[in-house]
Amino acid sequence: MHFQPTDDQRALRAGVRELLARRFGREALRAAVDRPGMLDRALWRELGRAGFFALRLPEAEGGAGLGLPEAVLVFEEAGRALLPGPLVATHLAAGRVAGAAAGERVVTAPSGGLVEWLAEADAVQGDVTGAVPMASVDPLTPLHRLPGDPGDGPGPVAVLLTAAEQLGGAARTCELAVEHARTREQFGQPVGAFQAVKHVCAQSLVRVETARAAVYAAAVTADPLDIAAARLLADEAAVRGARDCLQVHGGMGFTWEADVHLYLKRAWVRTQRTGPTAYSDELLAVDLLPKAV
Repeated sequence: MHFQPTDDQRALRAGVRELLARRFGREALRAAVDRPGMLDRALWRELGRAGFFALRLPEAEGGAGLGLPEAVLVFEEAGRALLPGPLVATHLAAGRVAGAAAGERVVTAPSGGLVEWLAEADAVQGDVTGAVPMASVDPLTPLHRLPGDPGDGPGPVAVLLTAAEQLGGAARTCELAVEHARTREQFGQPVGAFQAVKHVCAQSLVRVETARAAVYAAAVTADPLDIAAARLLADEAAVRGARDCLQVHGGMGFTWEADVHLYLKRAWVRTQRTGPTAYSDELLAVDLLPKAV
């Protein structure tokens, strides 16, 4: 990926979007919200058959033999669809945990002092001794909290794939805001005709495209500093974009029936998955500040 997807990469992204639209559309999303803590194992196996988890495994090991750029595109689509489950942990476990690549086993791992989907997991990568269930703001992400220091945070690949999910969510909330601004009328005209609403939508788009450039670049370089910058920009685009989308929707956006609040809640949870933002801030600061003599 030379900062623009190739034809093959566009086809991969389109295929994943089509799969998720067919298998995890709005009706399935709302059904999942109504049964919190229950993972759709049939969907998980279908993701495995589609190569979601084995994407970066070598072909000799039954994978697709692709790289980080392709994984980023796939996880961006997962974030756009609000796909639930420990996707990053299972993807990283492919080739190391039997059945993970095929979607036959659900794998989770501690990250940022939290563990997602612990009760549904078939395997855990890491120590979760003393994990305590906690209330999650996101109905599609059950959480356990670990006692003590959260540690150094997840590895750079986990951070990048989470940033890709954040990017997908940010892009979708921008789309939702624009769609509502075009169709919702007040005072005899679409609300998007008002300058204040135009500015909110435009600012959201700028954040999305800035984050996209950073995430795609980090997928190419795999540099920890680029990944740290991508994480910060994607987190901002996801959280602020969802908040702005709520504002564009007005009172309707705050209702349980609307999907907008689900994107905001998922964005909040993802910011904690990769540990405090101080990890990324400090990594960038060490590189940017003059070295002490």
